Amino acid sequence: MKQSLIIFFSILCFASCKSEKTFILKEDFNGTNLNESIWNYELGDGCPNLCGWGNNERQTYTKDNVKVANGQLIITATKDSSSYYSGRITTKDKSEFQYGTIEVRAKLPEGSGLWPAIWMLGNDIDEKTWPACGEIDIMEYVGKAPHEIHTTLHTADSYGQSKNTKVTTIETIEEGFHVYKCEWNEAAIKFYIDDELVYTFSPEMKDDKTWPFDKPFYVILNMAIGGNFGGPEVDDSIFPKEFIVDYVYIY
Repeated sequence: MKQSLIIFFSILCFASCKSEKTFILKEDFNGTNLNESIWNYELGDGCPNLCGWGNNERQTYTKDNVKVANGQLIITATKDSSSYYSGRITTKDKSEFQYGTIEVRAKLPEGSGLWPAIWMLGNDIDEKTWPACGEIDIMEYVGKAPHEIHTTLHTADSYGQSKNTKVTTIETIEEGFHVYKCEWNEAAIKFYIDDELVYTFSPEMKDDKTWPFDKPFYVILNMAIGGNFGGPEVDDSIFPKEFIVDYVYIY
């Protein structure tokens, strides 16, 4: 009997240890301020080098449009009489990783012209520029197309064309929080919504043009307004609108 119990608890311990995650980043947005040892604010309208943030977007990013409260990150899109404002934060140079899983629980805003996103860029963007650095879009939602989630990879081979992409339609995606996850290793990048696999990217030929993904990347959370993808029509009656992130886990 004693031996059977030892075997039983050994099996339980093995299963528990096997499932335990080793976190690279465990961000629950506790406190009342953004943790600037992890995150950077990106501010302004992208000018002079990238006016409109490269997509003819309308917003100016400010610190005031990024808030941490009640264990959540809240990015708010606002409008005054002549201008749009929103928030964008990154982990560039602070929390970067090569391979692993990133998991983000978030609640989407609704409204034509909104473009919230959870995405990543290669940490050599300053040297190689975009798209040679590579881009991993874990979640993009455009308010003009309700219920649709875009997961996309940008590489030198695709250069600005979303040919490595999947659009997933979920009728209830705007209701409550959902988990957006990306599993990334040297062989493939897999995307999940609420633990359901929606897209796998694994080109047969992996070189610098098709697979710039064997290096560290950093995380970006933002909500754009209008632009080539989010616009061109913006419903001015919707503001303010909140893109709420409950947690960001990398393991």
